[in-house]
Amino acid sequence: MEYLLKADVLTLHPDLPRAEAVLVSGERIRAVGSVEDLRGIAPQAEVLDFGDRILTPGLTDAHIHLVNYGFRLSQVNLEGCSSVAEVQQRLREYALQHPEGWIVGGGYTITELGLSDYPARGLLDEVIPDRPVLLYSRDLHSAWANSLALKTAGLTDSTPDPEGGELVRVNGLLTGYLLESASERVQASIPAPTWEETLKAARLAVKTMRDFGYTAVHTMAYEPADHLRALMHLEQQGELPLRVWACIPHTELEHAIGLGLYGGHGDRVKLGGVKFFLDGALGSQTAWMLAPGYQNPQATPMILDQPELIRERAEKALQHGFIPTVHAIGDQANRVLLDLYEELKPLADQKGLHLRLEHAQHLSPQDIVRFGELQVTASMQPVHLIGDARLVRELVPHLEDGTYAVRSLKQAGALLAFGSDGPVASPDPRLSFEAATKRLGLDGAPFSPQECLTAEETLWAHTRGPALAVGWEDYGIIREGARADFTLWDTLGGKREALTFPR
Repeated sequence: MEYLLKADVLTLHPDLPRAEAVLVSGERIRAVGSVEDLRGIAPQAEVLDFGDRILTPGLTDAHIHLVNYGFRLSQVNLEGCSSVAEVQQRLREYALQHPEGWIVGGGYTITELGLSDYPARGLLDEVIPDRPVLLYSRDLHSAWANSLALKTAGLTDSTPDPEGGELVRVNGLLTGYLLESASERVQASIPAPTWEETLKAARLAVKTMRDFGYTAVHTMAYEPADHLRALMHLEQQGELPLRVWACIPHTELEHAIGLGLYGGHGDRVKLGGVKFFLDGALGSQTAWMLAPGYQNPQATPMILDQPELIRERAEKALQHGFIPTVHAIGDQANRVLLDLYEELKPLADQKGLHLRLEHAQHLSPQDIVRFGELQVTASMQPVHLIGDARLVRELVPHLEDGTYAVRSLKQAGALLAFGSDGPVASPDPRLSFEAATKRLGLDGAPFSPQECLTAEETLWAHTRGPALAVGWEDYGIIREGARADFTLWDTLGGKREALTFPR
């Protein structure tokens, strides 16, 4: 079956940036041009007339924890909480609606709660003393537990800190706040979801992303293996209307190689990346910063995966066709990773792979130009700056001009690929477009407005950029031979829907 799509077509192809129509045959684009020309090519094609609506390549979220996002949609949501009292009220309301078992959720930041230090478990015990509670910070790099959660996990004042984490204490006593890997000690006590619950979360996540207008995602590896298995199951059952580029944890690299897997393996769900974490995050004050660092002397910068380990295992990943996909937030972490990538670039070039840096959140000016020189993918989430603007001004004010420096990176020649990091932030593309084009914090104040992008530049970073980052040459562009995955807009950055073929 062939279709003639009439719309205001933004192709993202430099030779023909705009067109009147697209001819689709099966799952591929057969031709692009004027309505008259395409009717001459396929006079029997069914016409789909979208009037003055805008047709673009399908949106991609280039960084999401897809099934985790599906689970979070049914957990207690603390986004926007401006006080501990508001957290407590939401917990009460959630507990009434969900009267049994653990209470899990997240979305808060310490700064937005008006706190100058990590919150204590007693504040949670006041409202939920008889059920275990674990609440993740918005960046997922720290968590807040009540006393029963600590007890259930077997944590006491004498429990040593785990590698890559900290059980925050005051005067030697556990406060209930958990940094980085310490939260895993409590999470391990939560009953694992059943296979049916995991499938339900996967279906909800996929449907929500599709409703947002996405046709593809890059899902990161900060999730259990069952999450990837659930997506593959949906593909096998014909229930996956998204294309998925998936990462595996670097700890599983040898297992994957031993099974004969390689980068690019799969159909709608493709294995492509190997995920590392170099440092923590800004909101949890665990990101690795250059001097002068944080204004808060209580901040705890952390190195999670050691640079030497990343260097060794990233090389092995490249040799087997996997893209190293490394989380780096602080300006020191970004600099160290760029140094490693400079060593790895010859091998990446030989394999035809783009080295990839997740977040690139805080950068020194001299490091911005290196993204272009090394052709590194800057996988970024402009939507975070809405909430992070206040954090930057309070914690690292000297870094404002180098935070989410998307225009400077673009001008330097970096390959921009935008995502949400859901469930850290909502994947709603309206938020991403607004953040990238307006750069306003929650208080409405401009945040480094010289770094604003246009709507079309933001579109490119949500379509063609993510496709090129993972080697999908036939994706994120409207041209002959490309895949017929589209997003249809009323206005660019506004109301939209996904449109894929075959229908």
